[in-house]
Amino acid sequence: MCGRFTQIQSRDDYLAFLLEEAEENIPYDPEPIGRYNVAPGTKVLLLNNRDGTLHLDPVHWGYAPGWWDKPPLINARVETAATSRMFKPLWNHGRAIVFADGWYEWKKEGDKKQPYYIYRKDRKPLFFAAIGKQPFDMGDEAEGFLVVTAAADKGMVDIHDRRPLVFAPEAALEWMNQETAGAQANELAHDAALPADEFTWHPVIRAVGNVKNQGADLIRNIDP
Repeated sequence: MCGRFTQIQSRDDYLAFLLEEAEENIPYDPEPIGRYNVAPGTKVLLLNNRDGTLHLDPVHWGYAPGWWDKPPLINARVETAATSRMFKPLWNHGRAIVFADGWYEWKKEGDKKQPYYIYRKDRKPLFFAAIGKQPFDMGDEAEGFLVVTAAADKGMVDIHDRRPLVFAPEAALEWMNQETAGAQANELAHDAALPADEFTWHPVIRAVGNVKNQGADLIRNIDP
């Protein structure tokens, strides 16, 4: 599952790691985004490819088409998203990337849930696979985007049994490419995602559970 993450760095930082050369159409910005507690139901910067050109758009995190009578969905399982009636059109025509530095998961310890912050061991940016309703620049509050998740493995499963699907830069660009067919995207999702041993994690303060809380204290390691 992915229900909370961070977008701390600037657009420049994320894009510089993704692209060798700046593309004129992308709004580079040296100011840090500074979101330490990105929650569903908010607008999140989403990198997507429209007509062969990369764009960054603020897009609502959540997906609830008109016929859906339940709370908005925020994740889509990689095992079924490519073939499900609900997500297949998004998988084929609405693939995108979410910038992140890490994400939070909660683990039950005794009678409480302890939050953990999960991130790359080398602290490099993360590129979450996402799917959503194009065109992303229309700002539809109901039909926004979902983070694609996969089964956790190795030590990460001790924290949570699901995790975001994270790509390295080359795979992220191919994922967004409109010429990449749905079947090819499925291969990417299963073969090119970063493995669990690329990540590490530590416990953080429970204040992260309140979506109103922000700040660097939320990602600080509280392990003595």
